[in-house]
Amino acid sequence: MPKVDLELVKLVLQRNELDVRQVSQIVEDINVEMAAMVDDQEKPPPVKKQFVMMVSDPEGKLAGLNMVGWVLQIPEEDSPHVANERLIKSAYAYNASPKGRRIPVQSIGETCEVVTGKVTKENNVWIKTKEPILLVTTDNKLPAV
Repeated sequence: MPKVDLELVKLVLQRNELDVRQVSQIVEDINVEMAAMVDDQEKPPPVKKQFVMMVSDPEGKLAGLNMVGWVLQIPEEDSPHVANERLIKSAYAYNASPKGRRIPVQSIGETCEVVTGKVTKENNVWIKTKEPILLVTTDNKLPAV
């Protein structure tokens, strides 16, 4: 919607021979509405986030196993260890909702696939991969050419 100068609106209203009180009331109403629009448009700055890979390791052994996991994001200043706790809280919150009572989630994998972003955002965790991805290990060395 194009923005119009308030003085131009005032001039047009006076040209149409409206009462001075009506013109001032209309201009005041416009000022109130503009102030309300400015308040609605102010948003808090976005939260800085870091990536976390949550690995599915039910046996507790990493070497030589094919494992899957999910990529999550949490606020930058938080410890990566809180990701699991926040994902569990999101699952509990989802299971408490009407949809969650009908079809509850029972694992971390189901939580990542089913729980909506609205629920996880309330717990400061953002799921980046709904489906599990494979974990690749490396020795962190470049081969000599």
